[in-house]
Amino acid sequence: MATKEFAKHGYNGAKVDAIAARTSTTRRMVYYYFGGKEKLYIAVLEQEYAKIRAHEAGLQLSLLEPEQAIRRLAEATFDYDHANPEFVRLVAIENIHHARHLSKSAKIRRVNATIISTIKEILERGRRRGVFRAGMRAVDVHMLMSALCFFHVSNLYTFGVIFRRNFLSPQVRQTHKRLVADFIVHLLKQR
Repeated sequence: MATKEFAKHGYNGAKVDAIAARTSTTRRMVYYYFGGKEKLYIAVLEQEYAKIRAHEAGLQLSLLEPEQAIRRLAEATFDYDHANPEFVRLVAIENIHHARHLSKSAKIRRVNATIISTIKEILERGRRRGVFRAGMRAVDVHMLMSALCFFHVSNLYTFGVIFRRNFLSPQVRQTHKRLVADFIVHLLKQR
């Protein structure tokens, strides 16, 4: 419930009383368990990042050929962002705050290191097999993949109005998911 409150109203607009009411507890108990609004917000961010990392781990990408693994990761990221718009909103909100709260997390780097090591392993396998070119860093691939998938959720309403297109339609989503995966694979295969 805290996730919904922070995603809907942002850090500044979220009310601990509203969170307490939604969870059938009291403001005092929220403060007792979390130590304050900021610590609760940080816990929410950590939880949401842990969810996407767990989802990625469940893809078993190490069992797939490198190109298939990257394609699967890109498609899964696209689908995850669409299925979890609150995650996208929370990340956007925290970026508005210049990661001020996230930088206070003791575990956020550790939680997110898994995706970088996963991509690094896929890239190395792809290079050894002559499928992917050298010179691409895992963090850069992750950033690009995240950007393409994230944008499709974070900007779907503005793009929809400006370009008079329903970005939520199943056909448009499938087309864009394929474009994202194709783009990432093409970039990695460029010589």
